[in-house]
Amino acid sequence: MRWTAGLYLTGVLVSGFGSTAMWLASGIWVKSLTGSDSLAALTVFALWAPVLVGPLLGTVADRVRRRPLMVWSNAAMAALLPALLWVDRADRVWLLFAVLVLYGIQGTVHDAAEVALAASALDRRLLGDFNGLRTTVGEGVKLIAPLVAAGLFARYGAGPVALLDAGTFALAAGVFALMRVREEKPVRPTSAHWLRDTGEGLRTIGSSPVLRPLVLTGSFTMLLAGVNGAAIYTVVDQGLGHSPAYAGVLYAAQGVGSVVTGLAAGPVLRRVPGRSAAAAGLALFALAVGARAVPHDGVALAASVLIGVGLPLVLIAAMTAVQREAPADAVGRAAATAHTLLFVPNAIALALGAALVALADLRVLLPLLTLAGLAGAIALAGRGAAAGVDAPAGTDA
Repeated sequence: MRWTAGLYLTGVLVSGFGSTAMWLASGIWVKSLTGSDSLAALTVFALWAPVLVGPLLGTVADRVRRRPLMVWSNAAMAALLPALLWVDRADRVWLLFAVLVLYGIQGTVHDAAEVALAASALDRRLLGDFNGLRTTVGEGVKLIAPLVAAGLFARYGAGPVALLDAGTFALAAGVFALMRVREEKPVRPTSAHWLRDTGEGLRTIGSSPVLRPLVLTGSFTMLLAGVNGAAIYTVVDQGLGHSPAYAGVLYAAQGVGSVVTGLAAGPVLRRVPGRSAAAAGLALFALAVGARAVPHDGVALAASVLIGVGLPLVLIAAMTAVQREAPADAVGRAAATAHTLLFVPNAIALALGAALVALADLRVLLPLLTLAGLAGAIALAGRGAAAGVDAPAGTDA
């Protein structure tokens, strides 16, 4: 089991490094070829757009064996990415956008398969540890990969970044191929049942007294996080008096907090109910967001670390609950649906926040986010205590 978990995390590390590098390089690539800020910003949308159809894509992860799906989807991206070497003029940027959409589709399917396979292959008492370590690996990569991508792009152009990403996908495919897990042959529905099966993830979450409040709390938290993210440059400029580049320092501090939470999440979720952990994470996140209204570098850095501690704890608690509570043949759909419910509000809030920061004073907006977050945390904790349906991940509910 340790060998399986180790291979999992190695695959996450390798593919995450390449994906983060490509995410950064794609925007710079489009900007350098077209000179358009709007088109450069659309690269992020192209990557995230497939999340909108997450329930449909998650169905794929429940209808085929998951380990081979992870292997072949990574191998397919490794074969596809070198085509981006052809994108050397503005009129060929369409190919980059097409590949980014396929990239997003692969990522959504792969994440659903990964969550579902972990739920069946690992001891359920250790799922919180696994998800926490996965967060630590992912956040650690985000501290390094952008520097590598920026250096490669500045020195050699976009082509080597695409080839680096292709290489990480090929290596990840090899790592996942080495995993030895036993999977039951999935039941393949008739075409008439496909749409009904696609909605199974939403029904699983909506009907569960454990999953529903956790996923909804995660959605609410990401909504607040989107507004907070939109305000970051205003905090840096108006609040702290620094250049926009200082936002990178705050994001790095947030990454450090996320790494800490990833290491601590497993032990926490074995000792306290998921609702309690999520409520604590939301409360900590909310208080830290409000602290950003204080115009002081030390406070801003501490707040960023605490945001990094609180925010992922909510998400880890929600996804661990999905793995524990969803039926084995529907984990992929439930995971993909949860991802949609968690991250679409964040994208909407980024746009909403861009308007709010132009209209509202930070000394008003950020404390309002704090009040909303604390109210959500109190409501979640109160419902959990009243319902008595949640249990620590180290026990059987």
